[in-house]
Amino acid sequence: MTEQRQRGFDLDAARAHLQRRDRRLARWLDRIETLTPNPSWQQPFDPVDALARSICYQQLSGKAAAAIVGRLENTIGGTQLHAAALDRFDDESLRTCGLSRNKLLALRDLAEHERRGEIPSVADMGTMDDQAIIDALVKVRGIGRWTVEMLLIFRLGRPDVLPLADLGVRKGLAVIDGLKAVPTPAELAERGARWAPWRSYASLALWKIADLGSNAATPVKRSQD
Repeated sequence: MTEQRQRGFDLDAARAHLQRRDRRLARWLDRIETLTPNPSWQQPFDPVDALARSICYQQLSGKAAAAIVGRLENTIGGTQLHAAALDRFDDESLRTCGLSRNKLLALRDLAEHERRGEIPSVADMGTMDDQAIIDALVKVRGIGRWTVEMLLIFRLGRPDVLPLADLGVRKGLAVIDGLKAVPTPAELAERGARWAPWRSYASLALWKIADLGSNAATPVKRSQD
């Protein structure tokens, strides 16, 4: 029988490791209180609903995406964006919620994968490594590696995820290294090698540092927040 992976990791151990391995990052960590993802890693969630919300958030501000999700919830009469709810409405009804054509097609494809039993459950994901989860979910239209990485960090609490394509993480690295240009994904990967096996904590820290570096009034909302 395959052993279930624990959701979440030791935040104190991750922080201590990063402080030892990266002096520049350590100086910024001293300015940040202990990081805790929101929602809790132990909170139940529906993978299909989480992925549907990620699709809605793609390439939009948090405020605009939240408005679309709110209208979808009002339309379907509930808070779970899964196949059974979405299938009750035609495309025109869902488009009036603010969905683009591509996002609607992605939601329909997600629903089809759900009907075919091709979306792993939370229990299933507990027996899978990070790459296996990524491989299973990127088959859905509109779901790329970054989207699954957000689920791995914020929902499953996997400890060693570094989303190389994430602009916020790369901006955070530019802040701690005093760079004028945002590092490339390859540069982030090279720099982040020293943070393993706690690169998820580094990602959480770099998002916070990017907000601090830009003097943002409120933190940028992530799709899995």
